[in-house]
Amino acid sequence: MTEYWFNVRTHEVEEDRQSDWSQLIGPYATRSEAEKALEKVQQRNDAWDRDDDS
Repeated sequence: MTEYWFNVRTHEVEEDRQSDWSQLIGPYATRSEAEKALEKVQQRNDAWDRDDDS
């Protein structure tokens, strides 16, 4: 099964991990999910910030 990773250095999606793990977010089941990795990270950060403010 293919896994997709988002590379935070190159801002590109990698099919089956190719770079060092420290540069990657994932794995994701689809390329589309991996392409939205930074959006997902931002959403989670915002949610955690709201929880901290409560």
